[in-house]
Amino acid sequence: MPALPYAARTTGLVGSVIDSSTSLLHKQTHDIVRFAMGSPAAEAVPAQILSAIAAQELSRPDAYDYAATEGDPPLHAALLDMLRGTSDETTADRLTVTAGGMQGLDLFCKIFVDPGDLVVVESPTYTNGSATALSYGAELLEVSVDVDGMIVDDLPRLLNGRTPKAIYTIPTFQNPSGATLSLERRHRLLELARSWGSMVIDDDPYGLLRFAGDPLPTLRELGAGDPLVFAVRTFSKIVAPGLRVGWVDADPELQRLLINAKQAMDTCTNLPAQRLLTGFLAGGHLEEHLVTQRAEYKRRKEAMHAALTEHFGDIAHWTDPEGGFFLWVTLENGVDTEKLFEVALAEGVAFIPGPAFSPTGRFNDAFRLCFASTPPDRIHEGITRLRRATDKLSAA
Repeated sequence: MPALPYAARTTGLVGSVIDSSTSLLHKQTHDIVRFAMGSPAAEAVPAQILSAIAAQELSRPDAYDYAATEGDPPLHAALLDMLRGTSDETTADRLTVTAGGMQGLDLFCKIFVDPGDLVVVESPTYTNGSATALSYGAELLEVSVDVDGMIVDDLPRLLNGRTPKAIYTIPTFQNPSGATLSLERRHRLLELARSWGSMVIDDDPYGLLRFAGDPLPTLRELGAGDPLVFAVRTFSKIVAPGLRVGWVDADPELQRLLINAKQAMDTCTNLPAQRLLTGFLAGGHLEEHLVTQRAEYKRRKEAMHAALTEHFGDIAHWTDPEGGFFLWVTLENGVDTEKLFEVALAEGVAFIPGPAFSPTGRFNDAFRLCFASTPPDRIHEGITRLRRATDKLSAA
């Protein structure tokens, strides 16, 4: 039987350990505290409001038709209103609605990344993003992250004379570390990108979920319309991930290319979901929803910090995010977190091991925890189980 004639690009289709954990957890039959997926809590999804909007907006046949590729005009208008006065205020000719943030990343790579191009990524990073670049044949360069985000001043040394096509960053409440790129580093990143003519992919799903500290201007705002800044946003973290609606903000010159590229993917973003979000935004529900969620996520992060201090204070250290969904734990006792995952799952707690956030498999001593999706009492129970698993593996 002849071998299948695969395209050369299939070698770059590495998939996602993070997303695969969803299927794995669905197969478990015992009680599991789930710190793995970066999803809003079920109770955080405004399901009743969306249901009421659906009863009105989705009762007409036109809600199930094709939509304009760049986005349904009412959603475009509602988005522009939502962003007015914020660090991401924009204009219609810069805005393209996407099927979630991931499609925004894919559109960027489809337009800008050729095989062999160098793309800088944070380390650790959201590897679904780096996997998208790999699928287009990119070569990746990892740059370490500390409490102030990507260590931007390491870039010239690490590049060693090479010029990156793009620099991929999650600047605010980074996935997986929770770190935020400092204002000084934001300016420096833009300065270096301009000197090289490199694109900056500003992926910011969490910026609206700040529950402590002072807000920073986005790279999109600091760029002041710079065509090198390509901003990717999504409703997945602030409303509901299953809607699969996001947007990109890019130089107006790119909109025709974005439309052409998107028409070769899906023609248009899911129209019923766009209509739901239009009703949600136009009805004035978002701000109250965000106020509630910020307070709750603060409470949950503090609960996770307290539980980690009680159970891991002698063997680990962790980050202290001022918003978003995640914190990053680094063990100091030599335990391999990929091996720990299986033991922990048997004990009834799930997390994502550190190597899932590095294209080269770094961070065997670390793991990501999502605090957003779990109430405080369950957070304490989950961390208790996790320490029990850690001790079992250490004693084995």
